[in-house]
Amino acid sequence: MVIFSGFNLIIPLKTNRKLYIETYGCQMNFSDSEIVGSIMATDGFTIVGQPNNADVIFVNTCSIRENAEQRIRKRLKEFQLLKKKNPSLVIGVLGCMAERLKSQLLEQEQIVDVIAGPDAYRDLPQLLNTLENGQKAMNVMLSTEETYADISPVKLNPGGVSAFISIMRGCQNFCSYCVVPYTRGKERSRNPNTIINEARELFDNGYREITLLGQNVNSYHWENLYFAGLLENVAQIDPRLRIRFTTSHPKNLSDELLYTIARYENICKSIHLPVQSGSTRILKHMNRKYTREEYMNRIEAIRRILPDCTISTDIICGFCSETEEDHKETLSIMQWVAFDYAFMFKYSERPDTLAARSLQDDVSEEIKARRLEEIIAMQRHLSLQSNKKDIGKNFSVLVEGTSKRSATHLFGRNSQNKVIVFPSETLKPGNYINVIVADCTAATLKGEILT
Repeated sequence: MVIFSGFNLIIPLKTNRKLYIETYGCQMNFSDSEIVGSIMATDGFTIVGQPNNADVIFVNTCSIRENAEQRIRKRLKEFQLLKKKNPSLVIGVLGCMAERLKSQLLEQEQIVDVIAGPDAYRDLPQLLNTLENGQKAMNVMLSTEETYADISPVKLNPGGVSAFISIMRGCQNFCSYCVVPYTRGKERSRNPNTIINEARELFDNGYREITLLGQNVNSYHWENLYFAGLLENVAQIDPRLRIRFTTSHPKNLSDELLYTIARYENICKSIHLPVQSGSTRILKHMNRKYTREEYMNRIEAIRRILPDCTISTDIICGFCSETEEDHKETLSIMQWVAFDYAFMFKYSERPDTLAARSLQDDVSEEIKARRLEEIIAMQRHLSLQSNKKDIGKNFSVLVEGTSKRSATHLFGRNSQNKVIVFPSETLKPGNYINVIVADCTAATLKGEILT
């Protein structure tokens, strides 16, 4: 899923330079943009919400799929018009795309002045200073230690109710289709004290929900503390603080973690567990390190220990050598699990991955598109059936804001991460309210406040 955002924040000035940050990709990228915002604010920049009057534009990028990179290149061409009007405008490309392409990006995109990989954000002020001599600047060195644990991120939504906390960086699973180990480096966990302190500070500042982020959160490990213990420590900050986490890898989803979730009401009963394919043969080609049966075992554990837990997933169709039988196995495991929602994609070969080096992308685009349509249709049906089961049920909802479709309706999510829309003109974001579900679509629950 590709996400786009600019954000507004005013910070006391040391200089009059203005910075605009645009973010693409996963939640981890949003968290990184908050780190960049903090570093640049300390250097005297004001973070602005529009690129038109900025002195510096940073584009925080995603490389997970080709479509994401193409969208970023298109956006850079739009920024070229701004640079023609203001030749002193500095444009920087940050993150995974910068790490993957390195100096090649400087050659291909002539308007780019600065390249910085995910572990080089502390160096951004110095890289900008280098430009004063007419040079372009780049730092794409990956680190085995950098976690930015000592930096208090600048929040993208000051005054909001939900926030992200990165608890680890990097990945070493080396799924054959994935560029992340090459763009974000070796897996390393963050000191738990800094995580707990950041969560407590967020709660004190009015946030009522945090999501712990990692490429594989349940492989978190700091000395004798594992993810289940970290999750418990964060949950104990205050029962009014909801805790979510993403993303889990099936091979590391332990019963201990599930029992920890069950013990605390404020740990949300929603688990994102990417399956990617329902075929053991394809999973082996993907280097996912579990079989279809092992994945199903983890689903059975969730259903046993957390019976009211929703389960979401990621699915890739059309991976190398995928047959119709493999595709049918994906459809069948979707139906067996009855996923509540899913992120679904066609396979897109990424340069330098294990798959690009050793497997052939031999499924046609036409077949990929047709299989994706079938997967989406299946999930739309499953999501609708899941939501219909909630009609008549009561849920505690954390109010997040006003509905996009009606100024007289609010929206929020329940513990199961389902969006519920309900009429109210008096409640405010951050309030908890009990709502009874009266109707639904495949994407949204519709309710009324319990009186």
